[in-house]
Amino acid sequence: MIIITGSAGFIGSCLVSELNYLGYYNLILVDDFSSQNKNKNLKNSKFHKKIDRNHFIDWFNNNYKDISFLFHLGARTDTSELDIEIFKYLNLNYSKSLYKICVKYNIPFVYASSAATYGMGEFGFDDNHEKISSLLPLNPYAVYKNKFDKWILSNIDKPHSFVGLKFFNVYGPNEYHKSRMASVIFHAYNQIMKSGEMKLFKSHSKNFFNGEQSRDFVYVKDVVKTLIFFFKNQNKSGIYNLGTGESRSFNDLIFITFKALKKECKISYIDIPDDIRNTYQYYTRAKISKLRNIGFKEKFYSLEEGVTEYVQEYLLEKKYY
Repeated sequence: MIIITGSAGFIGSCLVSELNYLGYYNLILVDDFSSQNKNKNLKNSKFHKKIDRNHFIDWFNNNYKDISFLFHLGARTDTSELDIEIFKYLNLNYSKSLYKICVKYNIPFVYASSAATYGMGEFGFDDNHEKISSLLPLNPYAVYKNKFDKWILSNIDKPHSFVGLKFFNVYGPNEYHKSRMASVIFHAYNQIMKSGEMKLFKSHSKNFFNGEQSRDFVYVKDVVKTLIFFFKNQNKSGIYNLGTGESRSFNDLIFITFKALKKECKISYIDIPDDIRNTYQYYTRAKISKLRNIGFKEKFYSLEEGVTEYVQEYLLEKKYY
């Protein structure tokens, strides 16, 4: 059986749907299933069993013989959360516990890291293992994601295969429950449908004009096919960037969203909120040569392709992956 933690969340539920499409139904789904909004992500999914994350470690220790693979996508992902104890428990110690079980019983382990670990990008966006210890994350979420990356690399004991994926800015269906932490495209769609315009953050940096802050935006379908690649190729251990290798501005993003909605583009600019202004990334771009060099040849969606599909086939239709 295959375990997916964070299975009711954005990326986890999309992975469940794709595994179902490929004929895998022997799935163990792990999450905090108390949110009805999140549970809607799984309404059409087929699986063997759901397990609450608070009971899962004991279950895993008792049922390891039945497990062939673990996707660990569960985490606290709120970048504005300041309670480090939450991150210490969910994003570090819980992850360590799962990894140790995988080491003990030689179970392949794929987990979600984050591009937020790169901070302001002082050292670039290079997934070279030797650079990970030098990174300067900007918020508790990123700090604890980086702590786990460093712990993994320093750990002498390894399972059959381990892979960490530094997700860049992921967008796409099944993020309906994420509220403030949902993608800019999701917020843009809702703002445009309500008011006919979109408010973007001003730039508080002399190096960027308003709306020209840029990100490596990656469509969730590309994230899922990368996860499947590592599921099918279990000899590629390491930590990898998962982005498109392209950086596009928020102005571009919103223009494409308006175009997908067949509406006139109207953008205004507001101050970045004080609670995230000092930790705001102005530029990200994944270096993906390492991923390409191990044989991942799939073409990523362009921003135009991904946003147009997301808006027209999912948001307008209120569909799930």
